Amino acid sequence: MATKRPKPEEIVVKLRQVEVLMGQGMPRIDAIRQIGVTEQTYYRWKKKYGGMGTEELKELKRLQKENERLRRAVSDLTLDKLILKEAASSVVTMSQKHSLIKSPYLDS
Repeated sequence: MATKRPKPEEIVVKLRQVEVLMGQGMPRIDAIRQIGVTEQTYYRWKKKYGGMGTEELKELKRLQKENERLRRAVSDLTLDKLILKEAASSVVTMSQKHSLIKSPYLDS
């Protein structure tokens, strides 16, 4: 069974735990092991979430959701534009219709 990924809030808490343990004199590698992650995971988390407080984390999540919503809107509008463009290219104008219609009154 796969392990559950921690939420960003949990990651920030674990990063703070490592800082506290290191402040108490524990070597970094031991502090990382204490929180139950690999060094690679710790450094990846630190790069992404290091120095972030809870307010900044909430703002980041809000911006990510808004970005995703806007991307979907742009995608939908682009599709609508393509559909309208294709429909407009197949529309026949009135003058084109008149040229296609053979009127018995116009034949000489």
